[in-house]
Amino acid sequence: MGDAQRGAGRVEVVEAARRLALAEQDRRPCSPVRDLVTDVASAYEVQRLNHEARLALGWRPVGWKVGLTNPAVQAQLGVDQPDFGRLFAPMAVLDDLPAEVTLLQPRVEAEVAFVLERDLDEAMITAVDVVRATAFVLPAIEIVDSRIDRWDITIVDTVADNASSAAFVVGAHPVSLSGVDLRSVRMELRGSDGAVLSSGGGAACLGHPVNAVVWLANTLASLGSPLRAGDLVLSGALGRMVDVAAGAVYEAEVEGLGSVRARFA
Repeated sequence: MGDAQRGAGRVEVVEAARRLALAEQDRRPCSPVRDLVTDVASAYEVQRLNHEARLALGWRPVGWKVGLTNPAVQAQLGVDQPDFGRLFAPMAVLDDLPAEVTLLQPRVEAEVAFVLERDLDEAMITAVDVVRATAFVLPAIEIVDSRIDRWDITIVDTVADNASSAAFVVGAHPVSLSGVDLRSVRMELRGSDGAVLSSGGGAACLGHPVNAVVWLANTLASLGSPLRAGDLVLSGALGRMVDVAAGAVYEAEVEGLGSVRARFA
């Protein structure tokens, strides 16, 4: 991600990573890290340090998430550009089974998940490259969270915090891209009582969910960590985030892809 000295110093980057890791470990939200890191490049260095810590614990990487692709979510958090984070196997939650992950201030959002069957390591990756590389898509619920108290975040804080990711649930019925127009799909996210809590469509995700994957593929390729065959990519929210209530069940219905459920104890 480049030398942290371009922005914050190494000491500040390490301290920011430690603050976020302790917040998750102790299940106690921390203060923002923007007092330590003030630019996006340094924030990604913080993210990378905590990725390395998870790898050292044996966590298997399974893909990536694109965040802040939806104008409604950008407005909620006061940011104006996408970001990305790493997905690991322990973050995967099974459809309609209780989420057994550490959560502090969880929210849910409905997305389209891409599963790749080819590497995307070329220069200047296009939408055609992404379409050719995609094995299938699935409906998904991302369980986002912030280790930072009261979601008091800027772009620097959320990037450092692995793009505010916590867990994810995907459906189990794969759909070929040739069988669905992702730009025009409609989404509804419902709560336990069936009430619609969030709605939106594919066009809300950078104009088209494929566009989000193109952005991620080019960004990661430029950093020397390209998308690989087998990667799962959460392409970004189709509607606004919803605060999680204890004991609630959330069901996302994505037109043409089916539904997926996130259940909380």
